[in-house]
Amino acid sequence: MSDHDAVELFPEASNPHPSRRSVLRAGLVALAAAQLPDGLVSQALAQGAKPATTLIGKLEGAEVVTDVARYPKQFKEAPPLAELVKAGKLPPVQERIGQDPLVVKPLREIGKYGGTWRRGFTGPFDTSNGHRAAQNDKLLYFDYTGTKIVPNVARGWEVSPDGKVTTVHLRRGMKWSDGQPFTADDFVFWFEDVYTNKELVPTPLSVMTINGKPIAVKKVDASTVQFVAPDPYFALSTVLASVWGIGHHARYGRDALGGFAPAHYLKQFHPKYASKDDIARKQAELKFDTWVLLFKNRNDACRNPDLPVVTPWKTVSPINTSTWILERNPYSVWVDTDGNQLPYIDRIRMTLGENLEVINLRAIAGEYDSQARHIDISKLPVLLENQQKGNYRVHLDPSDQGADVGLFCNQSYERDPEIARWLSTRNFRIALSHGIDRQQINETFVLGLGQAGSAAPGERTLYFPGTDYKTLHTGYDVKKANEMLDALGLTRRDGEGYRLRADGSGRLRLALTTYLGFLPFTRIAEMIVEQWKKIGVRGEVQEMERGLATARLRANEHQIYFETQWGADNIYGHVPLLFPAQDQSPLGPLYGVWYSSAGAKGKQPPPRMRELMATYRRSFSVPDQERTRLAKEVWKIALDELWLIPVVSNSPASQGVRVIKNTLGNVPERLWNSAVSDNPHIAHTETWYFKA
Repeated sequence: MSDHDAVELFPEASNPHPSRRSVLRAGLVALAAAQLPDGLVSQALAQGAKPATTLIGKLEGAEVVTDVARYPKQFKEAPPLAELVKAGKLPPVQERIGQDPLVVKPLREIGKYGGTWRRGFTGPFDTSNGHRAAQNDKLLYFDYTGTKIVPNVARGWEVSPDGKVTTVHLRRGMKWSDGQPFTADDFVFWFEDVYTNKELVPTPLSVMTINGKPIAVKKVDASTVQFVAPDPYFALSTVLASVWGIGHHARYGRDALGGFAPAHYLKQFHPKYASKDDIARKQAELKFDTWVLLFKNRNDACRNPDLPVVTPWKTVSPINTSTWILERNPYSVWVDTDGNQLPYIDRIRMTLGENLEVINLRAIAGEYDSQARHIDISKLPVLLENQQKGNYRVHLDPSDQGADVGLFCNQSYERDPEIARWLSTRNFRIALSHGIDRQQINETFVLGLGQAGSAAPGERTLYFPGTDYKTLHTGYDVKKANEMLDALGLTRRDGEGYRLRADGSGRLRLALTTYLGFLPFTRIAEMIVEQWKKIGVRGEVQEMERGLATARLRANEHQIYFETQWGADNIYGHVPLLFPAQDQSPLGPLYGVWYSSAGAKGKQPPPRMRELMATYRRSFSVPDQERTRLAKEVWKIALDELWLIPVVSNSPASQGVRVIKNTLGNVPERLWNSAVSDNPHIAHTETWYFKA
């Protein structure tokens, strides 16, 4: 079976209360659709799984239309906006969208206007909830497969033959949500007055450099911008389509990043353009100690309803309240193939869930129209049981981004020289890996829906390194693990069978840092601690609040950190989590500083890691085909070194359990589930609509 084939599972009519065993069967059959041989499908069916409910379906999505000949000739709008036009409070729709609308062909049909999309969120730091669902303003984007870049806020782009100049063409006549023109001046303002201001951005952004040299942003004319690099930078278009600090104002404006910003609005908060008295007065009114904090807050698309944006919906009630509300942007450039201005849905209302259990209970009760973020895969049996009652359906979106749960071994750890020695020893890490019973963890915590293999990205991705690397160093083999640890000299044990430190100071103990997140990291860590008893290694779990865990990570104080390998299906679309690339890398903060500063700061990594870093850095400068080859080499080194020990990979456990109301239309059966895809917006949520 191919990756795109759908598989049907047990009928709810014949089994209204699916057992955990039946769910596991369902998971086996569904996964077979994506990655297992036909024989296993038949075997699962023979064991009792019957057709009826699709859990993992066909990968599909809406289409961005780039052929001008297919553009609609006339345009329409939502009834409330039409009333405002009639009353003289808004310009006509054609004037609002400009000469180059962003035309999207909906997945199934032309939708209807109206309605409120109900979701859940966890509080002021859950900003990605809005970015993923409603705040898509990336200059470029990917199609629904994640393998092809398409236009988005920008209408097109081109790269010079030498790779040094990437020219971005904006949509002529496009406007910010307050009706002011969106032009190249907004890029120049961001670059000259925001990004290069050391108070606002003290540390250069890695993707605003190539080979450690800065790139520049230049205006050609009102609708044309150039990113000019001193060396070839062929990967820049991928960067602009992805989750970095440029090409995406709504996500990164709060950090004074983003690549562009509404100059006409933000100048009132910038000392170059506003008087000290005016800024001081605004600081006092909004209670900020510095102009920098004031500026960043006013440039926050989640917290400042007054901020002009170019997203399909805009914030009207901020994220730091109990109800985060976003409403249709009247100047949205998105339209469907019939000329209807998008989005169809009037507003998105996210209601605060005090904890993850509350959000899951509300989903089970049918209180959300579409929710995958924060849905616990362990609730899948209950979600399935309540589908009819809650008038929703459940879809599973397996990830292609490698380890959903990984043990990130801190390679730059220094606090305890003995522990640092073992964490940086390849065979020690491999022995730890062979001591993990991944299948037990897979079945216990993700219902058998993951892979008990390596951290390699999915086979359908561009950078999959080859079948030899799918299970490298990940087989459960207690005998082999013990032999490897003995060979390293860790032969002495205490009365309970735990190995003793080589320096003679007692039992060898490894601290496992977990936090409350999308997956039950702590419970998984506790199971690993039990499994490691068989190889004589003592693990000690330290669960922390995420902010504290992150602070310890940045301080280089952690030993082994539990995290998801976000965005690893496209290592040019997200900060790579297969080697230390920044100061907050759980794989080695000091090495991350060394890499991100081009060797000016931090600590020099060992030779094999430097080889990988050099290859990765060089790959940004080469054309696509050569970059793909180099990316596979990067993956091969990382998977062989095992700095990250994978536990469960390529499952739907992280943001891949979707609860969809039956009244919601144009929703794909399966989404590309990745940190790079910003799912669900990879499905062009502006084309979703309520059928009734």
